[in-house]
Amino acid sequence: MPDSAATVRIGALGAAQIAPAALIEPAKGNPEVVVTAVAARDVSRAQAFAAKHGIARVHKSYEALLADPKVDAVYNPLPNGLHGRWTRAALEAGKHVLCEKPFTANAAEAREITDLAAESDRVVMEAFHYRYHPFAVRAEEIIASGELGTLQRVDVAFCFPLPKFSDIRYNFALAGGATMDAGCYAVHMLRTFGGSTPEVVSAQAKLHTPQVDRAMRAELRFPEGHTGRLRCSMWSADLLRISVTVLGDRGELRVINPVLPQLFHRFTVRTDAGKRVERFPRRASYAYQLDAFASAVLRGAPVQTGPLDAIENMTVIDAIYRTAGLPVREPSR
Repeated sequence: MPDSAATVRIGALGAAQIAPAALIEPAKGNPEVVVTAVAARDVSRAQAFAAKHGIARVHKSYEALLADPKVDAVYNPLPNGLHGRWTRAALEAGKHVLCEKPFTANAAEAREITDLAAESDRVVMEAFHYRYHPFAVRAEEIIASGELGTLQRVDVAFCFPLPKFSDIRYNFALAGGATMDAGCYAVHMLRTFGGSTPEVVSAQAKLHTPQVDRAMRAELRFPEGHTGRLRCSMWSADLLRISVTVLGDRGELRVINPVLPQLFHRFTVRTDAGKRVERFPRRASYAYQLDAFASAVLRGAPVQTGPLDAIENMTVIDAIYRTAGLPVREPSR
């Protein structure tokens, strides 16, 4: 537990572009969280980041941050291939971990981290922030209620344009690829709204390089018999498509922009009884996520996106790559 029973002191590994939205801003509105330290490979970058965001301490290395007794938890937004390595190091240092997705480079590494987490009393959460937003809770309620009838199909798309091909998300050595970046969300949403973990029936990639996908399509089948479809891309004809559709034999649920519903979303239910649109708060999904992380650390509340959940997600991602004829990603050394 943290030294202060009322506060989680978080240190950030790296001055990543996602950190302000995912951690810094939501922490300002959460009295149970303080971002107290940052480290980066380039110390000048860490210093500039700390000055801009009012962070008290700058460490010259990730190892120094992990050794800081005034840090209770670590936020890990490093490149995909480094997630496992530094989550492992944080756990070994006795820190709680909020790790950006994907959790690791592959399912085998996710199992290793899960075993280590199980041996500790530390909280480990994969940062699928949408999962903590009220829209996701409501979608599960509607599906479980039977209003849509028996599930027939779940269709998830997460496509956005990233034409900067020098971006680390295209780097195979850092476990890059569209299925790792956008696709990890799509797989997770398929599992969340489909109600279980599906098997991969088919997968076709569009390539940036022989090993790195810029887009992926996959067909999946759930144990209960319903089917799923995944579309994800960082560069394809589907420049921008972010949606979830859940089809039952008596109705349909469709969500536009389930990833960042605070910016814009549309949540529509259609059944024989008619069509309705439900609305949700504009509070950031990242803020709900940070609430859940703090509650888990301070009060032992369960997390919905823990290590066991991550194994399931990485197992599907690995299967998509294998089915598409591409290599499974490996941890960066």
